[in-house]
Parts: sequence; structure tokens; C-alpha cells
Amino acid sequence: MTRPVRVAIVGAGPAGIYAADALLKSEAAQEPGVSIDLFERMPAPFGLIRYGVAPDHPRIKGIVKALHQVLDKPQLRLFGNVDYPNDIGLDDLRSFYDAVIFSTGADADRALDIPGIELDGSYGAADFVAWYDGHPEVPRTWPLEAEKVAVLGVGNVALDVARILAKTADELLPTEIPANVYDGLKANKALEVHVFGRRGPAQAKFSPMELRELDHSPNIEVIVNPEDIDYDEGSIATRRENKQANMVASTLENWAIRDVGDRPHKLFLHFFESPVEVVGDDGRVVALRTERTELDGTGNVKGTGRFTDWDVQSVYRAVGYYSEELPKLPFDVASGTVPHAAGRVLTGGEPMASVYVTGWIKRGPIGLIGHTKGDANETVACLLEDHGAGRLPAPAQPEPDAVVDYLEQRGVRYTTKEGWHRLDAHEQALGAAQGRERIKVVERTAMLDASGA
Repeated sequence: MTRPVRVAIVGAGPAGIYAADALLKSEAAQEPGVSIDLFERMPAPFGLIRYGVAPDHPRIKGIVKALHQVLDKPQLRLFGNVDYPNDIGLDDLRSFYDAVIFSTGADADRALDIPGIELDGSYGAADFVAWYDGHPEVPRTWPLEAEKVAVLGVGNVALDVARILAKTADELLPTEIPANVYDGLKANKALEVHVFGRRGPAQAKFSPMELRELDHSPNIEVIVNPEDIDYDEGSIATRRENKQANMVASTLENWAIRDVGDRPHKLFLHFFESPVEVVGDDGRVVALRTERTELDGTGNVKGTGRFTDWDVQSVYRAVGYYSEELPKLPFDVASGTVPHAAGRVLTGGEPMASVYVTGWIKRGPIGLIGHTKGDANETVACLLEDHGAGRLPAPAQPEPDAVVDYLEQRGVRYTTKEGWHRLDAHEQALGAAQGRERIKVVERTAMLDASGA
């Protein structure tokens, strides 16, 4: 009898779990069967859903229910709190598995190369998101001294950052935020938040629903300058061809023509303002300098030579996420991705035997969570094609217990599926005591203890 195909997936976020789902739904799952081990650096699974989605977005958190259904399948094991490559390396994985899929995502900030970006008071959005989402590897406190704040970028992460900065701590208390985040937001002094986009309303990358949610808070007055509502032929074509872009532009138009209300916190959405410098004094942020831009007919913009200094005391750049380089794998520094052909990792233009990628490490941090499914299907199809063609080297120790023995011999304190369910129940119990759905545990040791690792 042939043994199941053994696959290791490094990264237990949506991308990794969708890859597991694709394997479980494949013909190979019937015969000879599949056996999947998910390795995750954090003690808990779900990656960006747990540590990248704003706490006031329960709708997106609902994806966790679908991910749970896959995670709970008997053919799948979870090894949490296991770091690649420090706890287990590529050669080790290849000795235990027929194939290895890397789905490590992207959780660093893409650089923005303008003067002053390194000043005190200038932050990457990814770091701030990790803080308010209770990530174990970031500081427990965040300096929220600025009364006027700039957010650079016109994607959903920029909206999340702006919304969290503009809301009150008490508005966010019903969510899963831990006590240290509530205390930090309680001390937040921000009264004005300014979001800056280099191009126009038709080029904004917001999701229509995320944009409209900004206006639902009783404390946030959303303000759009009527002069920023401008379209050229390229913009009109974008609106005609892209339903979402048209809905976003329509929402912004409606906000631009209404009277400004009296909600206490002001959130300004600025378009046609290209950040050129973070202005400092004595090492600290004191202003943001932008150049006014104008449309060039194609939907792109050109500078006008007119500059404005905006009175702000902190700047958050939300210009994209960036993946960390994975030891032993090739890496394209410009795109922040692993070179591949349909998910097969390429080194020197040739496929690397038995090594694959999916998710943001494969295609870059673009698109919504659902886009990751098609990605996973493509990668898994290539993996199974290579297996069927005999192109995957046989592992030296394919027995399921071999990797467990390896981790235990190395003293790795790993978590399991059962451990995650214990931590999940523990967080829900913490929440129930305060009439909330959940309170997230932040400290890694506390997560491990609650998991029974």
C-alpha cells in the first residue's frame, strides 16, 4: 500500500490553510491520501487575520470560521510556535516531507524613500497594526502624543490606521483588544487625522464598504475637499470599467458636497497631494510637506511645483507590506517575493525540487484575502503534477512521528490544534467575564501556557 503524500506548509495564515484545503479537495487526497503539517511561528494560527485585521472588523474575522473547518480536518496537524529556520530548516523539512509550501505572507512595512522618514514620530503602519492587534513581538505601549496625524496611502490599511487613530478607546472596547491597547488608545491625543493620496478619487484603492464604515462612528467627521474631486479621461474610463472604483468615487463625491458636521474628531481625506518630505525639528516630526499633483489624462499624475506644509506631529506610512527573505530560498528584493513559476520556486531559472510558494510571498501583498484561494489552487496543482510525474525526491523519514521526535529532541515548545482550541476557549472566557466576545492574549508565554504547550 502506498503511503499518503506528506506536505509541510510553513505559515498557517489564510494562504497556508487555503493550500491545505486545496490538497484535501484534490484527487490525491482520495488515493494515495495526503498528510499535511502546518508550521507557524506564532503560538496561534490564522496569521494576518489575527494580527493584521483591525479589531472593529468582525465581518472579516468571520473568515476564521471557514479556516477552522479546514484546520480541524484529521489529515492536518498544527505545529505552532515553530520558527523557520531556527527551529526547523529547509533540509530538515525535506527529510520529513515530499514537498514544502512556503506561505509566510508579508508583515513588514515597505520602505518610503523620502527625507525625514526616519524621524521620531514617523511610523510604519504594519508596526502600528501589530501593536493594536496584540502581536507578541512588538512593544506593549505606543506613543500617541500627536494631536494632528498624517497617514500616507489610499488602501484599506491606511483606512484602518486612520479609523483606529480617530475612534475613541471606548468605541473599541467591545472588540477583542487587550487591556494594554485599550489603555494606550485611552491616552491617544489625536483630534485630526489627515489621509494623503498622490492621485485622485478614481485611483483610490479603498474597498467601498471599508470607506463607508469610516462615516459610521459617532465621533468621526469625515471631510473631503471639493477641489479634490477631479477626473480625466483615464479616471472616467476606470469608473466605467471598475464598479468598486465607481462606488468609492461616488461616496467621496457625496462627502465633498455636504456640510461639515460637529463630530469631535476630524478625519480628512486628501487627494492629489504627493508626500515629498517629513519635516523635523530637533529629531522629531513637526510637519508633512506635499506637492500638489494634477491628472495627466491617463489617470496618472504629474507634479505642479506647488508645495504645502501640513501641521502634524506624527506620520504613518501605509504604502504596502513587504515580505521577509527566507533563508535557503531565492528572493527578489525589488518585489519582496520568491521567484517562481506558477508556485514552483525557481533558482537560476530552474525549479527547486519539492519547494513551492503561495500567498503574498508568491505574488506580493496585493488583493483581498479571497484572492489567495486561486493562488493556492495553482500552487497545489503544480505540486501534485510533480508528484504524479515522479519529480519529488522521496523523504528519508516520511513517518509522521519523525518530525515530532525531531522537535522534542530540540526542546521546541510547540503548540497543536488542541492547544489552539484551549487558547481560543481561554480568550473567549476572558471576554465573557467582561461581557465581550473575546479578549486577546498578547504575551507569548501566556499563549503557550493557555495552549498547554
